[in-house]
Amino acid sequence: MLVLTRRHNESIMIGDSVEVIVVEVKGDQVKLGIRAPKNIKVHRKEVYLAIQKENIDASKSVIDKIGEIGVIFKKKNEKK
Repeated sequence: MLVLTRRHNESIMIGDSVEVIVVEVKGDQVKLGIRAPKNIKVHRKEVYLAIQKENIDASKSVIDKIGEIGVIFKKKNEKK
């Protein structure tokens, strides 16, 4: 992990297109501004993790549904 010290209105660059700026420091909170191209998604980590979990859950439900459909087709073929 790279650890950097920045003050109010100072920034860091991530690659050539993402800038992270210290907007405000108040007590134990730091407000950051992020300039990034629109094609780069920027989320708080807890939001990012929630999105990942939803995506995993959604993909599992599709697999479950495919299995259920397979059982239905198998039953229909056995009746013929």
